[in-house]
Amino acid sequence: MLLIKNGTIITAADTFAADILVENGKILSLEKALDASFSSQADEVIDASRKLILPGGVDAHTHFDLPMFGTVSSDDHYTGLKAAAFGGTTTVIDFVPMLPGSDNGGSKSVLKKSVEIWLEKAAKAAVDYSFHMNLTRYDDEIEARIPGLLEMGITTLKVFTAYNNRLRLDDGNIFRALRVAKENGMLVMAHCENGDVIETLVNEALLAKHLTPEWHARTRPAWGAVGATLRMASLAAQADASIYIVHMNVGGEVDMLKYARERGVRAMGETCPQYLFFTKADLSQPDGAKWVCSPPVRSVQDNARLWVGLADGTLQTIATDHCPFFYDGNKPILYEGKEIAIPGKELGVNDFTLIPNGLPAVGDRLPILWTYGVSAGKITANQFVALNSTNPARIFGLYPQKGAIQPGADADLVIWDPYKKVKYGVALAQHRTDYNLFEGWDLTGYPEKVFLRGKMIVDNSRWLGRPGMGQFIKRKSGAEIL
Repeated sequence: MLLIKNGTIITAADTFAADILVENGKILSLEKALDASFSSQADEVIDASRKLILPGGVDAHTHFDLPMFGTVSSDDHYTGLKAAAFGGTTTVIDFVPMLPGSDNGGSKSVLKKSVEIWLEKAAKAAVDYSFHMNLTRYDDEIEARIPGLLEMGITTLKVFTAYNNRLRLDDGNIFRALRVAKENGMLVMAHCENGDVIETLVNEALLAKHLTPEWHARTRPAWGAVGATLRMASLAAQADASIYIVHMNVGGEVDMLKYARERGVRAMGETCPQYLFFTKADLSQPDGAKWVCSPPVRSVQDNARLWVGLADGTLQTIATDHCPFFYDGNKPILYEGKEIAIPGKELGVNDFTLIPNGLPAVGDRLPILWTYGVSAGKITANQFVALNSTNPARIFGLYPQKGAIQPGADADLVIWDPYKKVKYGVALAQHRTDYNLFEGWDLTGYPEKVFLRGKMIVDNSRWLGRPGMGQFIKRKSGAEIL
């Protein structure tokens, strides 16, 4: 039995003082002053005076151990989830890549086989996790197999309007997927860009020998994202289905989401830290490859519009799209006492199209957004919890097991020191890579202790977790539309 006393609890709706009693991994009781007898019964008593207690973060958009451009993202399901924990996140949802080939009448669908491979990879997970299913091909066989994902606890499908001839589905098949999702209480997530325009501009840039990192952004115009977002909302409306737009990065996308929601479309949106703080100017720096991600970072005006969308409720969640690569994979780093080097962004040193797309962020999200979101007055502490924990738990069928501080919920808890000052960067972030986007940023407010189902896994700078202690969470269909 664990007793956490004298802390101030922050939820998505309230801020209040209470003691928390934990037993068998669950929150047993939550009261302003638990009877003193509980202190003698508890195996561990923690005094959280002058500290805040938050529900563990839920990051609904991550990529671990993901193959790309002849290499692989540098965090796997142990290292990346360990980094998540140090940043106060205790549940992540990863994406399952769809295997090539067809079912050919076999007893196992391509979808099921894809999930089983990812479950094997994730067996080393350091915190709790679940999966979304990438839907990158579509035919009658696949459509018939989609409901079978529910038996595996997977309730979400991701579609792409870009990456022609690789990941993209045409509008007709996206429409079909939306209808199947609606019939089965599932949710479709959409990556929104204009794949046709991107292919044209990339080919032109290569012919003109425009090969430096800033051309990654120049060949993926913001208007393509705006148009694709409205088109996805339109398809959802026509299918009478729900849609969730991932990694929104352009102010105009927020406008389109607002337009759709005001007209009754069940549309929701997420953004990520990189789109709140960085711009295409960062890509023009000598180390601009560090900022190469898809969609790209945009402008100061887009940063500002996204913040307004978070504050006014147009956007529902903040995720990370965590998909890190080494900046220079020729130089090993020391990770848990061993040298490791993984080919990374140096692969595209002479051609921006060969730079692996992705950034480290899963451990950065909460510390950065507390200082530069809550303390800066852009969002409240309660909105911070809603956007980073409670809302994703509700949308993705995890609530109230996750994202809540209430009796019966998993005791995924973060004791947060609002006064702790740190100089942030790669040394603190714990990602298995050689750089951090927020290097040298001054933070006030930082996780002190992190609990996963009542077990302390982070104690200041000490790692108490282990590979494989994370559990796969089967999610509920018919989750909330916020």
